[in-house]
Amino acid sequence: MKLPNALQMKELDVATIQEEEISSYDLMERAASQLASFIYTHFENKNRPVVIFCGPGNNGGDGLAVARKMSQHGYTQLQVFLFNTSQSLSEDCQTNMTRLQTECPNVTFTEITQQFEAPQLAANTLVIDALFGTGLGRPLGGGFAALVQFINASGTEVISIDMPSGLMSEDNTLNSPSAIVRATVTLTLGLPKLALILPDTQFFAGKVYVLPIGLSETKIAELQTPFQITEHAEMRALLRPRPAFGHKGTFGNGLLIAGRYGMAGAAVLAARACLRAGVGKVTIHTPTCNNDILQMAVPEAVLHHDTDERVFSKAIHSEAFQAVAIGPGIGTEKRTALALIEQVSHSALPLVIDADAINIFGSHKGWIAQIPQHSIFTPHPTEMKRLGICNNDSFSILLEAINLAKRHHFYIVLKGHYTAVCTPKGYVYFNPTGNSGMATAGSGDVLTGIILALLAQQYHQEAACRLGVYLHGLAGDLAAQERGEYALTASDLIDFLPQAFACLQQQESLPWSQRLGLDWGKHTK
Repeated sequence: MKLPNALQMKELDVATIQEEEISSYDLMERAASQLASFIYTHFENKNRPVVIFCGPGNNGGDGLAVARKMSQHGYTQLQVFLFNTSQSLSEDCQTNMTRLQTECPNVTFTEITQQFEAPQLAANTLVIDALFGTGLGRPLGGGFAALVQFINASGTEVISIDMPSGLMSEDNTLNSPSAIVRATVTLTLGLPKLALILPDTQFFAGKVYVLPIGLSETKIAELQTPFQITEHAEMRALLRPRPAFGHKGTFGNGLLIAGRYGMAGAAVLAARACLRAGVGKVTIHTPTCNNDILQMAVPEAVLHHDTDERVFSKAIHSEAFQAVAIGPGIGTEKRTALALIEQVSHSALPLVIDADAINIFGSHKGWIAQIPQHSIFTPHPTEMKRLGICNNDSFSILLEAINLAKRHHFYIVLKGHYTAVCTPKGYVYFNPTGNSGMATAGSGDVLTGIILALLAQQYHQEAACRLGVYLHGLAGDLAAQERGEYALTASDLIDFLPQAFACLQQQESLPWSQRLGLDWGKHTK
């Protein structure tokens, strides 16, 4: 599913209008019908006080149309404020204002042209925010910022139409958090927007629903956007059948360089995940101190001992393998750092760089140029900041990951609630699977093992990243269904990998909306 920017949403509206030979007002009516239908279903109390704040543009026009439909549906306590301080309403907003006043005399309507006297918002009031949608290009200030602060201070439930007012569709780096509506529910129209899935801006949106309004499928297919949300059918198509006459050599030998004294668990988790993800054989290069633990915990693995008893200290030949993963639990000692750059810079195999290996390169940025193209990095946001130079906000960190991937021809798997797979061509695929129970020690080691297994089975790097994170999250979702998010451990993810593969082979996906607080187009009239 594509995530368009504000300009592209306007282009989609125009294309839909032209293709169907309808007016912009007809499309607004279609959107208002979907919005009102959602409210009828989820906010059924028709005697509840409802206050709708409308801006002068088409977002305000949506709000006015929703007010009319709610009134006609029997809602009895509707109060509408239309802010027209510049005496300049959009044409469709003007039409909806006239219709509301003409057709719904029981609605308390106030047009604000100068002074605004804020209404009393009782605790049970439902506020509908229809001030500004995707077209906003700068932070709110003045009276509108004060109105947003008033709404946020009220403590009432808030429905935002399309976007929480004050929140821009993508880049909110310079935005003012105090001037953004904090919605309980956001009903975004047609397609999701990037800001609705980034950690520090999704906070303002609350629970997000994408309402279909019949936008042109032809235009959506033509839309060139770097941002997409991965869909179940895509991943199902990527998963290859296993040859009936295959042997362990068919499914590859993955080299895992992991563990130091006190961190054998990282090697255990990554190796077990690799085996569960279908690899023919996994070889673990690790210090000798980890021998007994690994032999007992992962009897299927082959061990290759480092010359040092406690740390990874010497690069090894990798010609006999099909892919290499390096980093889980290796530490950041000087000997390990030198062995790492020697191992990586001479590698001709598909490569996964994780955990302490990322931290070493973050401390030695000059070494990054020696890493082979098409290598895969799997940083979480803090590790990503060490690799690059960026601000602390989610959008800046994402841009840094995109730029690093493009500049060095890497694949960056930026881990998070919506793990972002950034490709060398600048495309970003957000993963919809996974849950907060996976925010636990060892979860990243499991992901490294899964990606290593896919690479060893000759999956292309992009496919291995996208399929790997999808399976990883899917296993977490299946585990959470049975064991709950609070109690999840990294080992649970490995235990549920078989079910994840089985689920991926099915036609239908799990109901992600129940987990994410999102509904990508499931609500219909």
